[in-house]
Parts: sequence; structure tokens; C-alpha cells
Amino acid sequence: MLSQIPLLASIVAIARATVVYYPPAQSKINNLTFALNGTGAPGIFTSSTVPDKDYGEYNWCNMPHVRTREYKTPSSDFTLEYVEVIQRHHKRTPYSSNTFFKEDITWSCTGEGAVHYGKGPSGVSSDVTEIQWQAYSNSQNPWTASVGPGFVNTTCQLPQITADGLVDSHTHGADLRAVYASRLGLGSRLDPSVAQIRVTNNDITSQVAGALVKGLFPETDNLAVLIQSSTYDSLEPVYSCPTADSIRSAYTSGSSNWTTHLTDAASLYAKLDSVSGIATQDTGGWHTSFDHYYDNMSAKLCAQKKLPCSLNDTSLCVTQDEANTVFRLGNWEYSYYFRDAPDSALYSSLHYGAWFLELRAHLAAAVAGQSKIKYFHNIAHDGSVSPVLGFLQISNMVWPGMGSEVVFELYESKKRNAHFLRVLWGGQPMVTSTPMGTLDMIPVDTFLEYIDSMIGSGAELFTACNS
Repeated sequence: MLSQIPLLASIVAIARATVVYYPPAQSKINNLTFALNGTGAPGIFTSSTVPDKDYGEYNWCNMPHVRTREYKTPSSDFTLEYVEVIQRHHKRTPYSSNTFFKEDITWSCTGEGAVHYGKGPSGVSSDVTEIQWQAYSNSQNPWTASVGPGFVNTTCQLPQITADGLVDSHTHGADLRAVYASRLGLGSRLDPSVAQIRVTNNDITSQVAGALVKGLFPETDNLAVLIQSSTYDSLEPVYSCPTADSIRSAYTSGSSNWTTHLTDAASLYAKLDSVSGIATQDTGGWHTSFDHYYDNMSAKLCAQKKLPCSLNDTSLCVTQDEANTVFRLGNWEYSYYFRDAPDSALYSSLHYGAWFLELRAHLAAAVAGQSKIKYFHNIAHDGSVSPVLGFLQISNMVWPGMGSEVVFELYESKKRNAHFLRVLWGGQPMVTSTPMGTLDMIPVDTFLEYIDSMIGSGAELFTACNS
């Protein structure tokens, strides 16, 4: 391992010649003292609904997105030519890896499971019965108890988008339609020559697509969505980039800048472990970050379920203040992962560079008039939206909640004979720490040059990832 360090250092040095890191703004989110000892949650964690007067506030259950009420239309000098959206899926059950060995509550998904079936192009193969999955367990299977019951006798696939998450997805699609359909000339039925939907290999993105497309293109009944191979999907992403993995490992597990917050939170961990029954020296990653506890409790609260209590002592429960501290620490972690660590921009450029190369090509083709596609929608994960924010070096980083979206709007100004780009985060122009500043009608060439400076060519990205 030691013999590999000089090689890695040289690769990083080459990349740093082009990747320039611009630190984020300082706020309560990336203030570790406040994360550990402050008060309150860093936003809303209990409901998808936000009063209009408060819309735009961080809502983990249903993040703010483009909608008519808050949308600001540029001057008549600009004509909208192309829109690309990347969003996180909507609210779901926890992942099975984020549940306790045995939970103190139940979680039923009867009637709201994922749909799985094959369909042919015509004839009998096209006329098939819809098949919906519903989880179950059988005590005769001796391995059932070896993985823990989790939510006892649950009918949920873990994870799956909940019924309320599907409602949020539909609303999200309808809101986007209200803003963009007339501006782009989109019909009520999706025309694949004009609009495209892309998902990852994780089923939950397709679950969201079903409801979102019904809101966005309400007369669409059947649709083929785009998906890349699970061996190199750039959207999730899953393509191999050992260099990026090494860089992130160096500034997390290999750095006291990261491990200090875990040590300082020892008393909080002790309380959480006493409730969950998770071993202090677990092998599942519960103590290498707050990701597992964050997901477990936030999913419950968003589904109007209670915070967990110990099975051995029902009076021993996680308090709301303790949960709020977990949520503050989780947001601090994501700010560190993708913005505060000096190598975070380099990490994002390698880890998510392939998707940005695809975005660059989409924008360039639209500018050149070489594509008829007007609208492209990517449905992905927090692990997708986060490196987008890190790559763009957003000024204030948060952990992207359910339904988080980044929208790239390409405009043409015939008066100026030029194209411009607006990038929206939470429905408003994104503020970055880069020289591009607020991404509000910047020359599209400036943005394309920024991508080039961060990644170079596809061949250079591939080499940097695998050298």
C-alpha cells in the first residue's frame, strides 16, 4: 500500500492543475460546534407539506422544487430552448441495512409495492398482467431469523417508495409541467423524440418515474425509460473510479478532520446504541458516519411514525433533541464530504465526471441545433445530486433531501446571438463559490469551459480514474 502513495499523489497533483477548489460559505450547517451542541433540526423532517410563505425552506421529506408560484421568468429577450433535470427520488422506507435487528414499530406496505413484469412489443407478449411485489416471511425458512426481523412481518420491500412518496412524485411532475410544458411546447403525452426520462438500476427511481411522468405527461400510459448498464451507469453512479475512492477515503476515514466529530459524539452514540441494540464495534458502518441512524429516524418521521424506543426498556427512547442532533451532524457530514474537504471538488469531478460529460454533450447539441430533445429528466439518488452540488461548488451545501432537484435551463438570446444558462437549486438560481457566482443567465460557453477545466476529455477522465 505504501508503494502506491507516490503514484496517487502524482495523479492528484496533475488533476489539481485544473481542478480549482473554492471553499463554501460558513454557516450553521458546516459549523461542527453547532452541529454537536446547537439546538433544533436543520429544517423540516415531519411532513411533505410546507406553507407557501415558508416554501424554499429545507424539507428533508419533500425538498423545494420548480413550481409556478415561485418561478421567475426571464425577460422576453430570452427563449427557453432546453431543460435538463436531475433529482433525488421521493420519500421511501429505510434501506434494510438501516433498520435495527428488531424494530419496536411495524411498517406495512400492503397494496403499495413495486411493480415488476416483462412486456413485449406486440401481440400476446404485450398484453400481460401487472405484477406487484409484496414482501412476506415464512417461519419455516431457517434463515429468516438470521438477518433479524427488522420491522416484524413487514410487507415492505426495503427500500421502496411509499404511497405518500408517490403522491409527492406526481405533484413534482405536475409542478414541472405547469412551468415548462408551454415554454417548451411539450404535449400531454410524452414524445420520446422531444422528451426523455432516465432512471438508475435501483428500482425506487422507476417507482418515482411512474408517478412523476403521470404528472408531467398526464396522457402517457406506457413508457420506455433510459437506463445504463449496472457496470458503468453514470447517473447512480457505479462506474469504477479507484482514484476517487482513494481521495475520499483519505479525507474521511484517513483524516482527523473527519474522525473528530465521531469521537466528540460518543455520548450520543452511546444513547442511540442503547436504544437500537447496535454493537459499538459493529461491522455495518453505524459508527463510521451518522448515515444509518439518520436514515432510520428521518424515514420514520416523514412517514408520521414515532422515534425508536428500546425493546428491553420501553421507557428508553430517542428524544427529538437527540434526533435533531443526528440530523445536524448528518448535514455537517455531507457538507464535509462534498464541499468543506479541500479535495472534495476533485473527488466530485472524478466520481461524477461521466454524467457531466453527458450533460455537456446535451447542452452543446442543443446550442448547435443538432438535437430535437427539449426536455431530459434524470431520476437518481442523494449520492447523485450531492456530487452535482460538489462539482458546481455550491456556496451552501446540505444533504439533499427527498425530491431534491437541480435544473439546467438553456436559453437563446437572438438579440445577442448567444446562448445562456440558468441553474436552479430548490427552484432558485444556484449560488456557487466559483468565479461563475450565481448561475443566473451566464454564457453557456463559460459553463462548458468550467466542465472542461474540471474533467478534461472522456479519455482523460477514464485515465485519471484508473491510473
